[in-house]
Amino acid sequence: MARVKGAMMTRKRRKKTLKLAKGYYGSKSKHFKMAKQQVMKSGNYAFIGRKQKKRDFRRLWIARINAACRAEGMNYSTFMNGLKKAGITLNRKMLSEMAIHDAASFSALIETAKKAAK
Repeated sequence: MARVKGAMMTRKRRKKTLKLAKGYYGSKSKHFKMAKQQVMKSGNYAFIGRKQKKRDFRRLWIARINAACRAEGMNYSTFMNGLKKAGITLNRKMLSEMAIHDAASFSALIETAKKAAK
């Protein structure tokens, strides 16, 4: 049986890593050893970033809802408490979209929340 050498798979593996490192600064995109380290680090950053994105958007939605509530003379926490007591289950993303694009329906929600909070 013929002897199998590892050069083909090694080259394939290295090409894959260098392709992922395309566009990195300096030797991080040219030298395999540095590219491998940077690709691993970039993967960690990407993983963390996907988690942070969710947090950041939630903070943005809450800030938008709070601003719209304060314009109507109410704060965020009492508004959310009133919605919960009224049995309205809208998520924060939809509430923030309503606050921006549909002020009339958001005002109606605020009135409902005020009545339920009492």
